[in-house]
Amino acid sequence: MKRTFAVAAVVTSLALAAAGGTALALADDEPDTGAARTAHTVTAAQADTTAKADKADKADTAQQTGIAKALAAALAHTPGTAVAADREDDGRDAGAWEVDVVTADGTEYTVTVSPDSTEILGAHRDGGDDDGREDLAALKGTTVDAREAAAAVAAKGTVTDVELDDDGGTAAWSVETVKAGAWTVDARTGEVSRDLDD
Repeated sequence: MKRTFAVAAVVTSLALAAAGGTALALADDEPDTGAARTAHTVTAAQADTTAKADKADKADTAQQTGIAKALAAALAHTPGTAVAADREDDGRDAGAWEVDVVTADGTEYTVTVSPDSTEILGAHRDGGDDDGREDLAALKGTTVDAREAAAAVAAKGTVTDVELDDDGGTAAWSVETVKAGAWTVDARTGEVSRDLDD
């Protein structure tokens, strides 16, 4: 009985392999009751789907570099709502990220994150104006945050700057890229459009 099952498993494996799939048959020493057998076939289509999922995971990991990673680091250090982030061009902190975070009470902080986004270089409270409260009010009822806005534009080019813009009465994110110019991301719908003022 065991020998018959083993031969049947090999024949089944060869037949499945010839049909374009890979087969794996597992057996134990129990009598052949049907429940003691397990066969699993991985087709070419399933393998292709797995490869695409792996590629998507790598793309998601790549998005966690640069500005997205800097935003995450700043928010981990100073919980709140990020309203702006940009890379410093010159001075002592050249290459570092400056991230503006508004806490729940409307206080705004600037958090400086190292160029590789692995270290907080400093944080300070911004002056005594009402910008933080105004930013929180502008973002009320929106669904797209600074990280999502940066990610929405990342496919167009390396993002170097994201900033809340509510001058037109509608909250939107202004997003700058290295080579593709400036883009606007609607903070309510996530719609991306080219910034025509750029």
